[in-house]
Amino acid sequence: MAEQAGGVSRRKAVRWLSAGTTGAVLGAGFMTPAARGQQPAARPRTGRRSGAQRKGIYPSNVKAADAFYSPAILAQGRQTLFISGQGPDDYDADMETQIRQTLEKIGILLEEAGGSWGNVVIVRSFFVHLLRDLAAFRKVRQEFYVKPYPASTAVGTPELAIPGLEVEIEAVAVL
Repeated sequence: MAEQAGGVSRRKAVRWLSAGTTGAVLGAGFMTPAARGQQPAARPRTGRRSGAQRKGIYPSNVKAADAFYSPAILAQGRQTLFISGQGPDDYDADMETQIRQTLEKIGILLEEAGGSWGNVVIVRSFFVHLLRDLAAFRKVRQEFYVKPYPASTAVGTPELAIPGLEVEIEAVAVL
């Protein structure tokens, strides 16, 4: 019989995921504490779940183009959390506010899975106006990222999937 994960057989979970239905919280029992009617455990923003380890890789011949990200991260843990692209609540707010709202959403998903920004190993950011908004992103991410900073990629794109959305950010964490 297939092993159970939060009441769902692995076979059923694989079928569900391969059908294109991806969840933000994989490997966390398929239900968040809130979905089970429980309060998530309070965790400090800079804390890290025990068992997860991250090490920044900084070779002398590969320089980071900017501060607050690592050229590479070596991560080890028991689970990998893939957070789908998130966007702000208020599309009309200034870009710093939109980025902050987006990173706060990612923080909530990290906490629901039992992690924090200290578990994030890579962040991918997509901007409709990359040159205009990159400075705001670099400023705001300092409020969230934890050393060793996650690997990071910022991409300019002509449009995003939701009309009016100008920034979308996804993350991967090792818990």
